[in-house]
Amino acid sequence: MLTATSRQAASLTHQATLVVVSAALILSVVMGIRQTFGLFIGPLSFDRGMPVTVIAFAIALHNLAWGFAQPFAGAAADRYGSAPVVAAGAVSIAAGLALAAMAPSGAMLVVGIGLLFGIGISCTSFGVVLSAVGRMASPEKRSMAMGLASAGGSLGQVLMVPLAQAVRETSGVSASLFVFAFLMLVVAPFGILLDRRDACRAPLAEPQAFSLREVLSRACRHPGYRLLTIGFFACGFQLAFIATHLPGYLTLCHMPMGLGATALALIGLFNMLGSWACGWLGGRFRQQYVLGWLYLVRCVAIGAFLLVPKTSASVVIFAAVMGLTWLGTVPLTSGLVAKIFGTRHLGTLFGVCFLSHQAGSFLGAWLGGFVFDVTGSYSLVWGATAAAGLLAAILHFPIDDTVLGTPALRSDPAPT
Repeated sequence: MLTATSRQAASLTHQATLVVVSAALILSVVMGIRQTFGLFIGPLSFDRGMPVTVIAFAIALHNLAWGFAQPFAGAAADRYGSAPVVAAGAVSIAAGLALAAMAPSGAMLVVGIGLLFGIGISCTSFGVVLSAVGRMASPEKRSMAMGLASAGGSLGQVLMVPLAQAVRETSGVSASLFVFAFLMLVVAPFGILLDRRDACRAPLAEPQAFSLREVLSRACRHPGYRLLTIGFFACGFQLAFIATHLPGYLTLCHMPMGLGATALALIGLFNMLGSWACGWLGGRFRQQYVLGWLYLVRCVAIGAFLLVPKTSASVVIFAAVMGLTWLGTVPLTSGLVAKIFGTRHLGTLFGVCFLSHQAGSFLGAWLGGFVFDVTGSYSLVWGATAAAGLLAAILHFPIDDTVLGTPALRSDPAPT
């Protein structure tokens, strides 16, 4: 016969599972759609006569709009819950994709993909969704829970790329964007399940509670938070450049048609394993050390890819390695922020940190198109991408993860 304690434990496990699965589903659709943008650069340029620079700017701008909106979206979710924020974001994304589908000029594309999509994704991605998971989980299980949600969210990157490719080839770019707009409206109600945190929150040993103004002030003065924020810029630069310009780069290298889509899908596939592994490692080792090694692996992978001959095998290996390190930074970074500052203002604090990531994403996506238009080559930006990984690794290893307000005692002991 089940005791009251065992029934409560089973209920908490069930509710926690719902939160993680809902988070993974929302992230799967949102991040999967975003992963397909690189496939639309060529068709939009050829079919609608838009310069590559303009298309790259629209894609880059959504990263910047996402970054600026993320602290506000996180703060709204911290105060009002995830459900209304996710719903508003889903509507904004659907409207942006529909506008881009009908865009006859670069200006409408910039508004649709650049502004509306950017604002919408700030409400439906990591700063809101993973923060809900972080509030649900106990400190010792937080990194793993975030890693599982991120890993599940990677499924969309595997499914959306071939879906976009198939619909685009049969019905055109506009049809692909309309299909994605519909999918966003379908997943919007799952935001309601993210707000089950009050029912399933485990007893947490939180650092001392601070007001939002106090915690922001302390975060700005915290050396570890500053290093984490600067290092996150490099992550955004790397991922946005590769996701946006890898298909075009492979075309320049005379690779087979469709290999770019395959590479993006492989990145998503291996990201499932990588996100889970990073969450697992973050629960057993200091998260800043795992981040440092992750950035070093990226640096070596990018440098090797530039030097080796371009073949289908080398592209597949590169995509697999990048996938293993792709979004593993997110549960590690958000977990480290939660460890130092607690989860009360996690959405806001991660949002501020994520603004740096998205500033890097803007620069990576836009600079790739600009340098290509000017020089006819991506080589300079590839070199900058490798250097950014090395810099990020150097910045992360010395981060101090002492819990805020308890410099001598840790309420959430760090793994060795």
